[in-house]
Amino acid sequence: MKKRFCLAVAGMTAAAVVATVPTISSASVVQPSVVSEDPANYTPRVVSDGVVLRPHVTAIGQLGNTMYAGGRFHTIYDEQANQNRTRDNFVMFNADTGAVSSAAPSFTGEVWAVETFGNAVYVGGEFSTVGGVQRPRLVKLNADGTVNQAFDAHLRSGRVMDLHMYTGPTGPKLFVGGSAGTKLMALNPVTGANTGYVDLGIADKIPNSFGDVTVANFSISPDQSKLVAVGNFMTVAGQSRRRAFMADLPAAGSATLATWYYKPFEETCRSTRARRLAYLTDVDFAPTGEYFVVVATGFTWDFNDKNKTVCDAAARFETPKTPAYDAEDHPFRPTWLNYTGGDTIWSVAVTGAAVYVQGHFQYLDNTDGVSTNLDPDAVPRKGIGAIDPDTGLALSWNPVKPAQQGGKQLLATADGLWVASDSQRFNGEPRYGIAFAPLP
Repeated sequence: MKKRFCLAVAGMTAAAVVATVPTISSASVVQPSVVSEDPANYTPRVVSDGVVLRPHVTAIGQLGNTMYAGGRFHTIYDEQANQNRTRDNFVMFNADTGAVSSAAPSFTGEVWAVETFGNAVYVGGEFSTVGGVQRPRLVKLNADGTVNQAFDAHLRSGRVMDLHMYTGPTGPKLFVGGSAGTKLMALNPVTGANTGYVDLGIADKIPNSFGDVTVANFSISPDQSKLVAVGNFMTVAGQSRRRAFMADLPAAGSATLATWYYKPFEETCRSTRARRLAYLTDVDFAPTGEYFVVVATGFTWDFNDKNKTVCDAAARFETPKTPAYDAEDHPFRPTWLNYTGGDTIWSVAVTGAAVYVQGHFQYLDNTDGVSTNLDPDAVPRKGIGAIDPDTGLALSWNPVKPAQQGGKQLLATADGLWVASDSQRFNGEPRYGIAFAPLP
């Protein structure tokens, strides 16, 4: 699960994982301050080997005292044991010591999403088998890494990009986003059957864009009443919703399309590359639910669209207070926009103290500039940065994390911030793929 916190209730060792009491994840985490720039020294690292030359970690989750991380890799360096270990696209390790677990479920393809709930770990991606068991695109693992045989979503095509557990009044449901199935589904967390709670008719890919109709990422509000999704689509429930939409999650009946919509999402950024046309990349609600932040790729804003289009930028939007969108209490524009000046932001986590963003950007506060011709107010922020939630300006936090493509997940917990990426260093220290920045 993206940007989630799971209460640590079960002690776990490197050799075994035993969950004695269920853990429940919440939508967001309030952190009292900005995390440290100095990362923990014990986290395991991905290794470039003859099987995967450019390894990366794409997803990370926590259950009790164990971390579950997935992506594209074949070898993991265990800092505690001072040795390499074979782990195919998924690794389990101790959150406090970094010791890699002996449990080694092998995934035959890339992992894109990890979500924890109760005593289980849900994993989504582009794989077909897990530990030799047929579970295409989505699998439920027990806490010890074994496949839960009772759960089977029967997804045979596409990919699963994001997972979040809904815990509202209609009962727990595993929300699944991606290009598989109906693009956004609410599954029974025990059996994997589609509950039908979400059936929004997400359709029509952006013309000339890469891939299929896809919900790339989504976030559920802390009160479980709303959902915001971003991805490659143009219509939802028969209405125009290009690149983003909001859904209402009622206590009775099924999810419905909300009236909120930011029409400038229909405008293009300057990039015409197929992989950049569906340019919104991630979204996260604030712990209070009062607002959410959307981030994007797409290169710079075009022509007269400055401070309107969200292109290589982060943007704060206020959450509607009523079911009907009201332009008077929610102005038809972002509360703030922070532009990188032409470099991608892939992921975002909102903690109250900060809005953390990561990608392959070089600067923040770069509204009128690009990397070769900077805005005078631009501040260097390589690969990762923190934005003031109120002003929308970059905070002084600057650990420096060079990246090739950039990180796809940030996980805020009560102890700090987990950073999953393709970066080899975090603040100058070797932390290839996984870094943990603790709270002071």
